[in-house]
Amino acid sequence: MTDLAEADVTIQTRTHAGVYLAVLQLVFTLLWTVYVIYLPKLAADVGIVPSAVIFILMLDQLIFTVTDTAMGIFADRISRVVGRLGLIVGLLTAISCAAFVALPFVAGQGPSAQAALIGLIVVWAITSSTLRAPPLTLLGKYAAKPSRPFLAALAMLGYGIAGAVSPYLGVVLRDSDARLPFILSSAVLLAVTLMLTRVERGLVSAQAAAPCVLPPAKALRRVPMLFIAAMLLLALGYQLHFSINSAPFFLRFARPGDLQWLLPVFWIGFNIALFPASVVTKRRGGLVVMGAAGLLGAAAMIGAEVAGSLNVLIVTQFIAGAAWGCMLMSAVAAALAIGETGAEGKVVGLVFSALALATFARMAAVAGGLQKLPDYAPLLHWAPVACWSVAGAGLLVLAASRLQSKRL
Repeated sequence: MTDLAEADVTIQTRTHAGVYLAVLQLVFTLLWTVYVIYLPKLAADVGIVPSAVIFILMLDQLIFTVTDTAMGIFADRISRVVGRLGLIVGLLTAISCAAFVALPFVAGQGPSAQAALIGLIVVWAITSSTLRAPPLTLLGKYAAKPSRPFLAALAMLGYGIAGAVSPYLGVVLRDSDARLPFILSSAVLLAVTLMLTRVERGLVSAQAAAPCVLPPAKALRRVPMLFIAAMLLLALGYQLHFSINSAPFFLRFARPGDLQWLLPVFWIGFNIALFPASVVTKRRGGLVVMGAAGLLGAAAMIGAEVAGSLNVLIVTQFIAGAAWGCMLMSAVAAALAIGETGAEGKVVGLVFSALALATFARMAAVAGGLQKLPDYAPLLHWAPVACWSVAGAGLLVLAASRLQSKRL
C-alpha cells in the first residue's frame, strides 16, 4: 500500500509540473502576443516608421536563435544544484518583466527615447529566453522517461491555447492603452515564474529513490544535427503555411472579419492532437511521430491548397494543426531523449532556436514582399508542403536507422 501511495504522489507531482509548464508557456506566449500587437504604436511614438517594425521583430528572432541554445546549455550546468535553476530563472524573468513594463512608458517620451526603446527590447528579448528551454529541461532531468511525452504535451498545450486565443486578444486590445496590458501580463508571468523553484524541488522529491547523478553534458558534435535540421524544416513549413498562406486560403470563401473565428481552427486541431500523440510517442518514439505527422501535415496542406469549399478547408486546416501539434510535442520529447545524458537543455534549446530561425525566415520573406510577387507566389504556396514532406521522410529514415543500429 505504501508503494502504491508513493507512486500516486509521484504521478500527481509530475502532472502538477506539466500543468505548471503549460501555464508558463500560455502566459509567456500571450505576453509575446501583447508585444506584437502594440509594437507598431510604440515604434510610432518614438518616430520609427511602420515599415521598420518588422525589422525589430526580426532582430528579436535573431536574438532568440542565439540565446535559446545558450540558455539551454546554461540550464544544463546550473541545474546540477537543486533549486538554483528556479532561482536564476526567477531573477532573469524579473529583469525581463521590468524591461517589458518600461517599454510603453519609455515610448511615451517621444523621438528622443528611440535608442532607449530599442535597448529595452534587446534586454527583454535576451532575458526572456530563460522561459523556454530551461523550464523544460527539468522534465528531462527529473521526470521518468515514460512520463515525458505526456508532460511535454501538457507543456505544449499552453502554447496551443495561446495560439488559439491570440486573434481574439488582438481584437480586444487593438484600441486600448498599452501600459495596463504590459503591467498585468508581466505581473502574472513573474508570479508564475517564481513558482519554478517549488516545482523543481517537487520533481526532485518525486524522482526514484536512487540519487540523481547528472553526467557532464555531451559535446555539441554528438547532438544528432539531422534532427535539428529536420526541426528547422518543419518549423519553416509551419511558419509559411499558417502565417502567410492560411489567411488567403480562407479569404477565398470568407470575409476578412471572419478570420478571427477561422484561423483558430488550426490551433484547435493542435490542442486536441497533443495527448493522443503523446501515447504514440511513448510507445514508438518522438522521431517516428514527428516523421509521420510531417507527412500527414503535408497532405493536409495540399488539401488546403486545392480545397473547393470552406468546409473542406476547415477540415484540412484542423488536420494540419493536429499534425503540427504532434510534431512539436514529439520534438520536445525526442529532444529530451536525445539529450538525456546531461544535455537536455542544450538539445531543447536547439529546438527553440530552430523555431526562432524559421520565424526570422518567414519575416524576412514578408519584409521582402515575396508574397506579393507573382513569380514567388507558387513557391510560397508549395514550400510548406516540401518542407514537411522532406523533413517527415527524413525523420522516418533516421528513426529506422536508429532502430536498426540497436538491433545489430
